[in-house]
Amino acid sequence: MDRLNTGRRQFLKQAAILTTAAAVSALPGCGNLTVSRRHFDISLAQWSLHRRFFSGEANPDEFATITRDEFDIGGVEYVNQFYKDRLSDALINTLKTRADNAGVRSLLMMIDGEGAIGAASEAQRQQTVDNHKKWADAARQLGCHSIRVNAQSEGSYDEQRERAADGLVKLAEYCDPLGLNVIVENHGGLSSNARWLSQVMETAHHPRVGTLPDFGNFVIDRDTGESYDRYQGVRELMPYAKAVSAKSYAFNEQGQETSIDFPRMMDIVMATGYSGWVGVEYEGEKHSEAEGIRLTRDLLRSLR
Repeated sequence: MDRLNTGRRQFLKQAAILTTAAAVSALPGCGNLTVSRRHFDISLAQWSLHRRFFSGEANPDEFATITRDEFDIGGVEYVNQFYKDRLSDALINTLKTRADNAGVRSLLMMIDGEGAIGAASEAQRQQTVDNHKKWADAARQLGCHSIRVNAQSEGSYDEQRERAADGLVKLAEYCDPLGLNVIVENHGGLSSNARWLSQVMETAHHPRVGTLPDFGNFVIDRDTGESYDRYQGVRELMPYAKAVSAKSYAFNEQGQETSIDFPRMMDIVMATGYSGWVGVEYEGEKHSEAEGIRLTRDLLRSLR
């Protein structure tokens, strides 16, 4: 019960910060108040280099070295897809050594393909939790603060909320002694409905369960085109955020992202008092991966 009360108090505190900051910024002459108080560190999501790694042009084991040497970024967010068939203590030791040698912080392990955390039956949910455990152990060895999971489920709106929350709590109970958070990204389906995902957070009501708001992943149904307003979505997910993903697609000649208003988005992020890491995740086609990463990094630096 104490743990649940702690999580509830944390949520209420963050919500109060958001409400107060929004009210203050609306006062005459206070529109840029948050700008002078901003602090966040910049990390790199490994998916930004997925074409390079999948093609064999570069070795994903060198991710931390590339992050420092090529982009001068000090934090990394791993993606399990690049290591799925060869996870071992030797691999994790290699990744950790290279991150340490490069002076790079290992922050997240993003996990895909290990089952639905909100599966219909309790047995299926438990199997998904068990599938995630090896990646949680690897994240702990690397020194990460969180694992990123997907809130995939099935059933009605309410059933999916309850089932996803149950699976997340089960996984959080394993991760808590490891010092790891379990965070959910808006990543398609109902998870891209920020109202639903916020309700999952409240239902889970666990201090280790949180969100990873992504600036770009708000398409709920690709077939119908149904989507959630990205700015409202990030605003609703930030009270639970333990990391942030600055998704980008394309930039103009002035270095501004052309489909996402980054200044507006970072105003929303900073209004909550967030001061953690903001991850560069370039996913566009207009620029090369390296150019897209640098453009996103530089835009974030200019907003800091």
